[in-house]
Amino acid sequence: MQATIVRRYGGPEVLELVEVETPEPGAAEVRIAVAGAAVNPADLAIRAGYLESIIQGRLPVGLGWDAAGTIDALGSGVTGFAIGDRVVALVDRFVSPYNAYATQVVVPAAAVAAAPAGIELAAAATLPLNAQTAAQALDLAALEPGQTLLVVGAAGAVGEYAVALAAQRGVKVIGLARAADEEGVLATGASQFVTALDEVRGVDGVLDTAGLGAPALAAVRDGGTFIAVSDASTPAAERGIRVDTVHVQHDGAQLAELVREVEAGRLRLRVAGTYPLAEAGVVHDLVAPGGVRGRYVLIP
Repeated sequence: MQATIVRRYGGPEVLELVEVETPEPGAAEVRIAVAGAAVNPADLAIRAGYLESIIQGRLPVGLGWDAAGTIDALGSGVTGFAIGDRVVALVDRFVSPYNAYATQVVVPAAAVAAAPAGIELAAAATLPLNAQTAAQALDLAALEPGQTLLVVGAAGAVGEYAVALAAQRGVKVIGLARAADEEGVLATGASQFVTALDEVRGVDGVLDTAGLGAPALAAVRDGGTFIAVSDASTPAAERGIRVDTVHVQHDGAQLAELVREVEAGRLRLRVAGTYPLAEAGVVHDLVAPGGVRGRYVLIP
């Protein structure tokens, strides 16, 4: 099979599409013939060496956290899935010889859910990482219905899911994004829209999906909650504010719930564009400046 790997850190030019031995699923695992793998900023961070503290020199590594495709092999003990099933999965591993940027990927069955009915698999590939990050961040924030949450980066891939899911939980959402995104953020479920941090003070919680860090802490009331989505953007606590960081983990049951939200029309899937797997470097260049709405998807 083919897989995109990183043997050394650097720019998009270090991405290599190589032939590797096709893996067989072990106990409680499934193999997916990949139809789409979304490209996320985490992939760029791994490629550039920003996560070397986790990888610790164990190169080469594969890239790709989001996979959608069709199951083509089952490991022993797997129930609830069959060969030919259309599925999505979160591939949440930093150190692996291949990940979702591949023609096939083996994952724990516990990371897999049926793909949304009637949705192209390329679009379905944009769901797992970003939606589960948003859902698990909201679980970590633990706000009650009626409390107020500021979502920083509310029009981004994680931010939009966070706005929609928080609103469904009865949380009052304030969305922070660029002025051009106001209509979309309000339509997603925010009750208020702002374009600058200094427009907001005294909220019960902040979910910082844009990595602003310490400056966004000023919006939180004393004793409130601040949730970051990366260790690098997690500020020091102050004023009794609980500061925490979401570290997303696969959860097939949760992913299945998010799929149902997509099927019900309460979550939307946004594809910025599709490219062949061989053009992963081109897509990394497109993602690098930031501000992409939705996700680019690689098609093996």
